[in-house]
Amino acid sequence: MARRRLGTSTLAILRALADGHRYGFDMMDATDLPGGTVYPALAKLEKDKLVSSRWEDPTVAQEEKRPPRRYYKLSSAGERRLRTELSWLAGVAGTTVRTGS
Repeated sequence: MARRRLGTSTLAILRALADGHRYGFDMMDATDLPGGTVYPALAKLEKDKLVSSRWEDPTVAQEEKRPPRRYYKLSSAGERRLRTELSWLAGVAGTTVRTGS
């Protein structure tokens, strides 16, 4: 059975990660997607091993007077999947798509 294509929101999130956006609110700003879309997608991407995450040191957040951030990173599998999906879309659209910064 063929692997299911990723949705546009998920692709936008992976692309934001590839472009250097690392935490939820930053990705929300980069993609114009709401938290109710971004955070569940990140959880699924992490479960699927396309991204990994880590919590920042709470001391840093306290010094900046904000909640701790959870930082996300594309895995090697996530980078490959993003390239594959964007290449497929480019083929469908008949265009070239860049895959990162």
